[in-house]
Amino acid sequence: MPELPEIEALAHFLREHAVGRKVERVDVAALSVVKTFEPPISALQGRVIDRAGRAGKYLMLDCEGLFLVLHFARAGWLRWSDELSPRPVRPGRGPLALRVHLGAGAADGGAADGGADGTAGFDVTEAGTRKSLAAWVVADPLDVPGVARIGPDAAAVGHEELAEIIADAEGRQVRTVLTDQRALAGVGGAYADEILHRARLSPFAPAEGLSTQQVAALHAAIGDVLGAALRECVDADAARVKSHKRAGLAVHGRAGEQCPVCGDVIRQVVFEERSLQYCPACQTGGRVLADRRLSRLLK
Repeated sequence: MPELPEIEALAHFLREHAVGRKVERVDVAALSVVKTFEPPISALQGRVIDRAGRAGKYLMLDCEGLFLVLHFARAGWLRWSDELSPRPVRPGRGPLALRVHLGAGAADGGAADGGADGTAGFDVTEAGTRKSLAAWVVADPLDVPGVARIGPDAAAVGHEELAEIIADAEGRQVRTVLTDQRALAGVGGAYADEILHRARLSPFAPAEGLSTQQVAALHAAIGDVLGAALRECVDADAARVKSHKRAGLAVHGRAGEQCPVCGDVIRQVVFEERSLQYCPACQTGGRVLADRRLSRLLK
C-alpha cells in the first residue's frame, strides 16, 4: 500500500512535471473509481494544474480551484508518460483506472513533451482483482469524507501531540493506533512495522500502557523512519519509488530473514487479509507472538 513517503514522492514528481500544464482530457477506464459526479470529472478539462500536494495518504492536484483527489488503496499507483496514446481507453480491461492527458506547460515554450501523436500525462492504475482505488473531483478537499476525518500528519506530529493521541487510545494496541488514519495520518502497515521495530515495541502493546520513555521512543522512531523514507523516495525517480521502499524496510515483508539489528529471525502474524512482521528479540523480549492463521489450523 502506498503510504506517506510514497505519496509525497508522487506529489514531488508532479510538482516538477505536471504543475503548470493544462488538463487536455481525462479518460475513465473504471467507472467505479470516480466517487463524485457533480462537478463531473470532465470539468477538469481546460484547467491548469496549479499545485500538487497530499493529505496523509491522499494525493491532491489543484486545477485552478477544482481538486482531483486520489486514494491508491492497497494496490494503486501513478505512472507518468512523456507520450500517452491519444486513443480513448477501453473500459474494464487491465489495471488502468484513469488516464490524464496534459498539454504544454509555461516552461515548454508551447511544445508538449509528447510526440506529434500523443501528449504527456499519467495513468492511475490498480493491480489485482480487489478494486478499492478512488478518485474525487471537489471544490474543497474537505468534501472528501476520508480527508475530512484524518488526524495530524505523521511526518509532522509533535511529541506532546503524539502523547495526547496515545493517551486517548484506551483499549487499543499501539500498532492499531499508528495505522488509524483518524488518529495519525499517513502510516500504513509497512511503516508501522518499521516504526515499532525502531522503537523496540511489540505491535500488540496496549497504547495506554506505554511509559513516558516509550512514547518518546515511539515519537523518535516515527521521525527517523518516515524522515529516511521521505528522503529516499523523494530523491528517487517515480518509477523506482516502490523498489526504494522495499529496499529500505528492516522487518516488514521479511519474515524468515535475519533481523539487521540483532540477527534473530523475523517473525510474522497473519490475519485474514493482512500480516505484520516483527523481531522477537528487539520487540517482545524474545517471545514469539501467536500466529492467528497457525492457531486456527491447530484447533
